[in-house]
Amino acid sequence: MLVSLFTCPLCHSPMQPAPDTWRCDGSLNPKQTAHTFDVARQGYVNLLPVQQKKSKAPGDSQASIEARKRFLNSGHYQVLQALIGQQMQQLLAKRGVGDETGKTPVNWLDIGCGEGYYTQAMTQLESGLIDNLIAADISKPALVELAKVSKTIGKLWYQQDKDTSASTTIIYPLVTSAANLPLSAHSMKGISSIFSPILSRAFAEVLSDDGYLIIAKPDAGHLASMREALFDDVREHDSDKFLQELSSEFTLIHTHRVSHELTLSANDLSDLMTMTPYAYRAKSEKRQALLDVVARQAFSTEAKFVVYVLQKAPNLSDTITYLS
Repeated sequence: MLVSLFTCPLCHSPMQPAPDTWRCDGSLNPKQTAHTFDVARQGYVNLLPVQQKKSKAPGDSQASIEARKRFLNSGHYQVLQALIGQQMQQLLAKRGVGDETGKTPVNWLDIGCGEGYYTQAMTQLESGLIDNLIAADISKPALVELAKVSKTIGKLWYQQDKDTSASTTIIYPLVTSAANLPLSAHSMKGISSIFSPILSRAFAEVLSDDGYLIIAKPDAGHLASMREALFDDVREHDSDKFLQELSSEFTLIHTHRVSHELTLSANDLSDLMTMTPYAYRAKSEKRQALLDVVARQAFSTEAKFVVYVLQKAPNLSDTITYLS
């Protein structure tokens, strides 16, 4: 069992996982009463209180999730998945994590995990590098998909005693907000944010003093030919605009860029549009016109990504240092 890794989203008291119900101890609740959160049959836990929701069904829709599953499982973004895994492997191996097995568990938060394409790859890292992988997203349908897959392969948190070994990465699928993470202070060795919002203070609060932050964003020129076909006025991605906001909490230690030429069928392109903001930002007639063209001939574009590796600064006066 994990001790005080999780906190209650309502009163912030320490919370203990259990197979059927998660319960806080109520120690920080003025009424000294416990809050309970049921475990869904798929294996995820909903830690997003109604008062923290900005809409009835926040996050990605089921249609977007299904489109992303088809597109990503076809391998179109595999170069990014591999790069992220490589960076995590290097960071954690460099720290000598393997020597600490049996002592302090290594916890990693994948924020905005979606249906889990990148999360599942993280479980394939060298044995012992990550003990507990917290997969968090505001979209309940996304967590349903991630939890079902995790359960099938025996990597859910409550399967650890009977189905997994001590060196296997365990997944905790949580429906939660990045702005109100139900995690204890300084409990995470690392955070990955892949095409997700960046919240400097919230991330810094849950990271350990030597913790890492990996951020993946679209790079300049990402899907350029597709965007040119969909929009009259194409605005370039400003991938590093958030770095200044992080400068009081983090030091940038590496920047990596990777690209991949894509040849897409009409179905692939339809899924790509559905899983991105282009699904609602582009005019419907523009989308349909592009799909009509691609129905007759495959479409070519280039996926371009940038991955930033940062480390929590020793003190708040540290500033970002640019390294390549």
